Amino acid sequence: MSAEVVFIGLGNMGLPMATNLVRGGLTVMGFDLVAENVSKLVAEGGVQGASLADAVRQAKVVCTMLPASQHVQGVYLGEDGVFAHARPGTLLIDSSTIAPDVARQLGQLAAERGLEMIDAPVSGGPVGAKAGTLTFMVGGTAKGFDLAQPYLQKMGKALYHAGEHGSGQTVKVCNNMLLGIIMIGTAEALQLGMANGLDPKVLTEIISKSSGSNWVLNNCNPCPGVMPAAPASNGYAGGFGVDLMLKDLGLAVENALSTRCSVPLGALARNVYDLHSKAGNGKLDYGSVFEMLSKQ
Repeated sequence: MSAEVVFIGLGNMGLPMATNLVRGGLTVMGFDLVAENVSKLVAEGGVQGASLADAVRQAKVVCTMLPASQHVQGVYLGEDGVFAHARPGTLLIDSSTIAPDVARQLGQLAAERGLEMIDAPVSGGPVGAKAGTLTFMVGGTAKGFDLAQPYLQKMGKALYHAGEHGSGQTVKVCNNMLLGIIMIGTAEALQLGMANGLDPKVLTEIISKSSGSNWVLNNCNPCPGVMPAAPASNGYAGGFGVDLMLKDLGLAVENALSTRCSVPLGALARNVYDLHSKAGNGKLDYGSVFEMLSKQ
């Protein structure tokens, strides 16, 4: 059985994104190294494929949501990669967060093969992925952006064309560097207030109406018990992993070095998450840095 969309990478983000495409009326064939994830998509109305190469050859659109640059390169390049099997005119949407230089390279190689590729990383986390309210930051041609919009609209609510290939990844790197910094600052502020006897719920409510208000404080508060649905109140499970934040901060620092841009707070945030990861917390939500600070 063929499918209009082939979706590769059905993790915490990819699975709900693919599910929203299914709910949007599309035939979606899913692929993932974890068989259980594919089964979950099938339970939602998706299709399980036997051969990725065959699926890609017949697909109109190929979407990928993978952990890092090397995984994206592995899927697209090589004799068994997407480029080797996709028909000219196929739309390729990579929503992974990878190095801007890699996105530019893949975009150029795709164009040489008659394929339309966009880098379309997202913001909104697993909650936004499930709700279909993600923000897409798109790099690529205007044509690619236009072709992708009907699919992106089924997964997100805000679509932005940032510029040429790699531009979407550049925006994402900047955004996540700031997010990592803000999470640490928010955790520090809450810890300071609690050390002085304040109720973290009261402190959060007051700051949320003051100049220190921010997205982290109001949507994924890192203090357990403040927000029942937040990862912090569920053992820091099911959110945006420490190792993923560490990877994104590493991309920011690497990019800063190559462009001779100063990012002292970004570099410091990267080192904080590196220590947190090395302490065995890499799979926890990045808000678990709150617990790290409480132990210092």
